Amino acid sequence: MINIKNKITQMQFILLIHGVQMGVGVLTLPRELAEKAGTDGWIAIIICWFFSTLTSLIIIQIMKKYPDGTILDLLTHYFGKWIGRAGTIIFALYFAILTHVLFIREALFIQAWILPRTNILILILLLSIPSYLIVRKNISILARYSEFVFFMTLWSILIYLIPMKHAEWLHLLPILKEGWVPIFTAVKTAILSFIGFEMAFFIYPFLEKKEKASIGIVVANTLSLLMYLMLTIGAFVFFSPDEITIYNEPTIIILKVIEFEFIERLEIVFFSFYIFVISTTVLPLMFMTVFCTSQLAGKQDHSRHLAWFLLFECVFIVLFPPTFDNNFLIQKMIDQAGLILAFAFPICLWGYVWLHGLFRRRASK
Repeated sequence: MINIKNKITQMQFILLIHGVQMGVGVLTLPRELAEKAGTDGWIAIIICWFFSTLTSLIIIQIMKKYPDGTILDLLTHYFGKWIGRAGTIIFALYFAILTHVLFIREALFIQAWILPRTNILILILLLSIPSYLIVRKNISILARYSEFVFFMTLWSILIYLIPMKHAEWLHLLPILKEGWVPIFTAVKTAILSFIGFEMAFFIYPFLEKKEKASIGIVVANTLSLLMYLMLTIGAFVFFSPDEITIYNEPTIIILKVIEFEFIERLEIVFFSFYIFVISTTVLPLMFMTVFCTSQLAGKQDHSRHLAWFLLFECVFIVLFPPTFDNNFLIQKMIDQAGLILAFAFPICLWGYVWLHGLFRRRASK
C-alpha cells in the first residue's frame, strides 16, 4: 500500500482527469468523425460520454472497496502478490507506450506549426526539462499544474466564437441523414478521446473527500463532452461536409479567418498556448508510468525512473526518427489496449469484487 502524504482537492481531481482527456485528439477529432459519420458525428460524442461516465462510476465503486490504495494495491489484496505485480507491469507498459506516442506527437506538432526548421531531438530535450521538473514531484503538484493550465487557457474557448459568424448551420441538417450505422462506426473513434478517466484507479486514494469522487468524475467527463461538442459542431458548421475531411487539424485551420491588426497569424499564437493543454495529457501519463515502475521496484521516489524514461525517449528519437505516420501506427496499436484497460477491465473487475463481497457476506452468516 502506498504512503499517502499528499491530497488533491475535488477541483484538482476533476481537472486532472479532464486534462488527460483533452489531448491531441481535439485537433483531429472533427475530421475523423466527419470521415466516419459526416456531420452526424457529434452524436457519437454523446454516446461515448454515456459509456465513459458509466465506466467511470464503476471504477469509483471498485476503489471504494480499497480506498487507501491504488489499483495496484487492490489487485494484490484480492488476487495475491504475483497478479498484483503482473497488473503493475501491464499498466506500466500501457502508460509508457501511450506517453511515448503523445510526447512525440507533441514535439511533431510543435515542429510542424511553430518551429519547422528545428530538429525533433532538440524539441524533445527542451520538453524534457520542464517535464522532469513537474513530474518528479508528487501528485498534488501535478494536480495544481492541471488546475493552473485549465484556468490559464480557458479564454481560448471564446476565440472560437468569432469564426461562427461564417457558420452555416444547415450543414447539420438533416440529422441522422444516413441512419445510425455510420454513427456507431464513429463511436469507436470518438471513444478514444474520452480515455483518461482510468486515472481514477491511481488518484482516488489521494482525493480529500472521497465521498464526492462519483460527482467529480461525472463532472470531468461532462466537461470534456462540452469541449468536444463545441469544437466538433463548430468545425462542422464552419467547413462544408466535404471540405472538413481535407484538413488534418480543422480546429486550428478554423482560426485562420480571424484577423487582428496586432497579430498576423492567430492560429500560431493559439497553438502555442495549446501546448500547455497537451502537456496536461502527457505529464499525468508520464507520472503514471514512473509511478508503476517505481512501485514494481519497491521504491517511493520515482525521480530516477523518470530520468531514465526521458533519456530513453531521446535515444529512441536518435535511433528511430519519428514521423506522423509511424506515430499514428503506434497509437493504433495502443488504442486497442486502452479500450480493454479503460472499459473491459473495470467491468470485469467490478463483477469479481461484487461476487467476492456477496459470497463473503453469505459465508459470514
